[in-house]
Amino acid sequence: MSGKLQPLTIEGYKDENFSSQVGSYTAMLNPESYSHSLNVQYSEEQGAGTPDASIKYEKSTPSSVNFDLVFDATGVVDKNRTDLTSEITKFKKVAYDYNGSIHSPNFLKLIWGKAMLFKCRLTTMKINYTLFKPDGSPLRAKVSVTFKEFQNPSEAMEDNSPDMTHVKTVIAGEQLPALTYDVYQDESQMLMVAEHNKLDTLMHIKPGTKLYFPPLVVH
Repeated sequence: MSGKLQPLTIEGYKDENFSSQVGSYTAMLNPESYSHSLNVQYSEEQGAGTPDASIKYEKSTPSSVNFDLVFDATGVVDKNRTDLTSEITKFKKVAYDYNGSIHSPNFLKLIWGKAMLFKCRLTTMKINYTLFKPDGSPLRAKVSVTFKEFQNPSEAMEDNSPDMTHVKTVIAGEQLPALTYDVYQDESQMLMVAEHNKLDTLMHIKPGTKLYFPPLVVH
């Protein structure tokens, strides 16, 4: 096994499928640590005349990663990277700056050896300058960053939660009643599904057709 230090790399992409890379930035120093936060959202429902509320799962929201990056332009870390402003500008171009071709900042991948591959977008960036030249020019900065997980909408629709829209591609022999039951455990919802997908028939659906099963609305 190689003992070579693996640097943290941030790759920028201009598409949500992460197929068109537009740049990357390699950290001058790896973070000393990082935090990975996972979040689950519940709703509390209280029945009439009961003192206790039941907790109902709603959804798992995107996770987030945050850490500090140290930018050091003293020449001690890398004698070829001694312009602090340039280093921060390069990082911002990949992770923070507005990309006019997609009308937003880039989609990102955080890659750190085999320990991390995180598809995300930058949500916060705070720069704290900590060392200066005699003339006041900064030599070192700690940049605190937070990234929120990005999931392609088409992947999100494959989620198993009943509160998510499901997408199924019809294969030969499949019929709407069985497909509807598979999603809702209630085939009586097939008329709603047929209307949602503007189907002309309930039984003979062409193989390869994509059907969308929306979340049920509870009144």
